[in-house]
Amino acid sequence: MKRRELLQHMAAAIPALAMSPYAGAASARLPMATGPFDPTWPSLSKYQTPDWFRNAKFGIWAHWGPQCAAEHGDWYARGMYEEGSEHYKYHLARYGHPSQFGFKDVIHSWKAERWNPDELVGLYKQAGAKYFVALANHHDNFDLYQSRYQPDWNATKIGPGKDLVGGWRDAARKHGLRFGVSVHAAHAWTWYETAQGADKHGPLAGVPYDGRLTKADGQGKWWAGLDPQALYAQNHALSKTGEQGGVWDKQWEWGGGASVPDQAYADKLYNRTVDLIDSYDPDLVYYDDTVLPLWPITDVGQRLVAHMYNRSVAKRGKVDVVVNGKILNEVQRQSMVWDIERGQASRIEPLPWQTCTCIGSWHYDRNVYANKAYKSAQTVVHTLIDVVSKNGNLLLSVPVRGDGTIDEQERAIVEEIGRWVAVNGEGIFDSRPWVIFGEGPVAEKAAVPMSGAGFNEGKNEPFSAADIRFTAGKGAVYAFVMGWPDDGKVTIKSMRAGGAQMQKVTRVELVGGGALAFSQTPVGLQVTLPRERSALPYAIALKVV
Repeated sequence: MKRRELLQHMAAAIPALAMSPYAGAASARLPMATGPFDPTWPSLSKYQTPDWFRNAKFGIWAHWGPQCAAEHGDWYARGMYEEGSEHYKYHLARYGHPSQFGFKDVIHSWKAERWNPDELVGLYKQAGAKYFVALANHHDNFDLYQSRYQPDWNATKIGPGKDLVGGWRDAARKHGLRFGVSVHAAHAWTWYETAQGADKHGPLAGVPYDGRLTKADGQGKWWAGLDPQALYAQNHALSKTGEQGGVWDKQWEWGGGASVPDQAYADKLYNRTVDLIDSYDPDLVYYDDTVLPLWPITDVGQRLVAHMYNRSVAKRGKVDVVVNGKILNEVQRQSMVWDIERGQASRIEPLPWQTCTCIGSWHYDRNVYANKAYKSAQTVVHTLIDVVSKNGNLLLSVPVRGDGTIDEQERAIVEEIGRWVAVNGEGIFDSRPWVIFGEGPVAEKAAVPMSGAGFNEGKNEPFSAADIRFTAGKGAVYAFVMGWPDDGKVTIKSMRAGGAQMQKVTRVELVGGGALAFSQTPVGLQVTLPRERSALPYAIALKVV
C-alpha cells in the first residue's frame, strides 16, 4: 500500500475518536511538550529510529512488580479472582479468600527486601545488554515509582517503600546502559473486572471480592484513608461476556463489547505517564497495548508519543528516544518501533523492530524453577542471532523473585549468554543486515505466521549446524553457524563463486579464534573449522572479508 493511501486509511480512525466518550469534553491533562511533532500519524511518521537503538541489539528487562510476590506466574492479580483457577486455588492456600485478602493486600505484604539493582544491572551488562528496561506499572495499576498522579498506590507508599524505577534508572546510568520503562496500566479498567465477582460455590458463595470496595470501607483497616478504586478502577459496568456477544480479543483493543474507560481514567493515565517521562527521562518507553494506550478510543497514546519526541528535541537537541508499540500497520511502524511479543519476523524488516520474550513466565513463577523449564542460553543466543539478522533487537526478560533477586538457574543462563557474547559479540553489536538474512533448512521452510502481537516463538523447526544467519559491519560479513558440524566443514551457499551476493573472498576468520582455511567454489564458500570445538559450539561466528 502506498504511503498516501496508508495515511488516508489512518484518517478513517478519526470518526472512532469523534464518537468516543472523550469527544468535546473538558480535559484535566498536563500540557504536551511542544515541538516538531503533533499527535497525528502523518506527523509522528516523520520519526527516525536513533542509531543507539539500532546498534544496541540486546536489552534486558525486569518485568517485576507486586504480582511477583506470589511467585505464581503471569496475570496473578486477575487470575486470583477467577474461582477454580490455579491462581485462585494458590491464593486461597497462601493468603486466604479474595473477599478478605485481595490484591491490594498482596501489595501491602510485598517488601522486595533483597533487591540490589546495582548488582543485577552490572550482571546484565556483563551479559552484553546495551539497554535495560524496568516495569513502571502493570495491568494491576500499581506504579513502581514516586507517582504524583497515583499518589497512594505506588511503591514509595505501599509495599517496598522504595522508588523502584528510580533505583533501576540509577543503576543503568551507573553502568552505562540506556534506560527504558514499560507501561501496561491502560488495561486495568477491564483486566481487573474479575475482582468485581464472587464465588458461585462453597461457603463464601455470593460474598463479593474486594474489587468494588471504596474509601469508606477502610475504617479500622490497614488501608484506612486510601481508596481501593484508585487501584482497581472497578466502579463501572462489566464488559460483555462471550455469552453476551463479547469478544475478548477485540476487547483488548476496546471493541468487542469492552467497557470503555471514562475520561477521568484516560486523563489520569496520561498524567501518570507524562510524570514518569518527565521525572525519570527514559530513553525508551514500551507500551503493552494494541498500537498505543487506549487507542483508538482516545488520542492519549499519540499525545504521549509526541510529548516524548518533542521533549527529546528540547532536552537533547534531537529525537534520541524510542517508543515501542504492538500490532502496528505500516504508517504506525514509521512512527515508532514495532515490538513483537514472543515471536519473530520472517524476513529482513525495512525498519528497526524488537522482539520481547522471557526465559520463563513474565511474572516470576516458582513452578518454572522447580521444573527446570527456563529457556536455555542456547535458545536465547539463537533467537538473538536470528532477530539481529532481520534488522531487529532482542529485549529479554529475566524474571525477578518477589524479594528482588534472581534464582541460581537464571543467573547461570545470564552468565552463559555473557560468555558467548564476549567471544562473538563483534558480529552482533553495531551491525546491520546483509543482503539476505540467512540460509539453511529453517530459512527454506515457510515460517509459522504471527498471531496477534506475535506468539510464533518456538513454533518453527529448531536450528542446527545446517542453518546460517548473516550480519554485516566493520568491513565484513558475519556468518553465524547455528551449531558445530560433525565433520568440521561449513559450506555457505550464498557466498559461492560467481554468486550474486558475494564477490571474491580474501579472508575467513573464526571470531574469537583465528584465520581459517577456505575455498570459494561454485557450490559455496567452503570453510574448515579448527579441530577443537569452541567452548559454546551451538553458535559460532565466521568473519568473512
